[in-house]
Amino acid sequence: MRTILYTHASSLEHEMGPGHPESPDRLRAIDKALAQPRFAKLERREASAAGPEEITRAHADRYYDALVAAAPREGYVQLEADALMNARTLEAARFAAGLAVAAVGAVMSGEADTAFVAARPPGHHAGPSFPMGFCFFNNVAIAARTAIAAHGAERVAIVDFDVHHGNGTQEIFWDDKNVLYCSTHQAPFYPGTGARSETGAHDNILNLPLPAGADGDVFADAFAEAILPRVKAFAPDLILISAGFDAHAQDPLGGLRLKERDYSEVTKRLLDLADRCCERRLVSLLEGGYDLDALAASAAEHVAALMGA
Repeated sequence: MRTILYTHASSLEHEMGPGHPESPDRLRAIDKALAQPRFAKLERREASAAGPEEITRAHADRYYDALVAAAPREGYVQLEADALMNARTLEAARFAAGLAVAAVGAVMSGEADTAFVAARPPGHHAGPSFPMGFCFFNNVAIAARTAIAAHGAERVAIVDFDVHHGNGTQEIFWDDKNVLYCSTHQAPFYPGTGARSETGAHDNILNLPLPAGADGDVFADAFAEAILPRVKAFAPDLILISAGFDAHAQDPLGGLRLKERDYSEVTKRLLDLADRCCERRLVSLLEGGYDLDALAASAAEHVAALMGA
C-alpha cells in the first residue's frame, strides 16, 4: 500500500507554556520514531495552510473570525481553560487543517491508499464555535466535510480512539446523516460527554465508554462487537481516524491500559474494513498522547500498520 505522511514545521512553533503536556516535543518524538529504517518507504509531504473556506466547512464563520482576531503578536492569550494561543498558534492550526485537507485529497483521488497527518494542535474537542481541550480547529471534521464537499464522498465514517471523548466532533456532526462518528473513550472522564445514550439525530453517533483500567482486550471487544459492524453497515466512502494515543497504559492524562500492539491491531482491522468497503481509503489524524515514549512507539506501530508493514 502507498502511505503518505503529512507534516509541517509550523506544528513545532505552537506551544502553550513551559511544562504543558501538549508540547512540540510530541511531534519531535514521532518524527524520531518514523526516522527508523523500516519507514524508509514512507513518503513525506507538506501542504498549504487551510483557508477560511475550508475551515468554515466545520466551523462557524464568526468563530473563525474571532480566532483570527484573538491571535496575539507576542505572549499568550487564554481562550479557554485548556486552550492558549501564542503568536504561532493560528498558523499551526491552519496548517494542521490544511494537512488534513491535503491527505483527504490524496486518498480520495487514488494517489495514496492511506495517510497519516502528524500535526498539532489536535482537534477533536473543538466545536462549531468554540475551542476546547488543547484544540482550536477540528481537523477530522474539516477532513470529513472536505471529502463530501470537494471529492464526491456521500458518507464518511470517523473512528476516534483517543482516551477523551471527541465532544467537538460529535457536536459538529450530531445532525449530519452523512457522517458516522464512533468513539471509544474513558468514562467518567473529561470532557464529560460520550454516554451511550448520545446517538445523534440520525442514529449516526456510536459511543462506547470504557471504565478506567480497561485493557486492550476490552478495547478490541468494543471494536469487534460494535464499531466495526456499524462502520461496515454504514458503507462509507472514506474512513477517518482520530488517532489519540493517550489511552496507552503509560499516559499521564488517562486511565486506560492499552499497549502499542493494541493500536497496531485495531489499525489492521480498520484497514481490512476499508479494503472491503471503500477501496482502502483511510486517513488518520493525530490527536492526543502525552507520554513521549509511549506516543512515539504507538504512533510508529500505527503507521507501520497503515503501510502494511
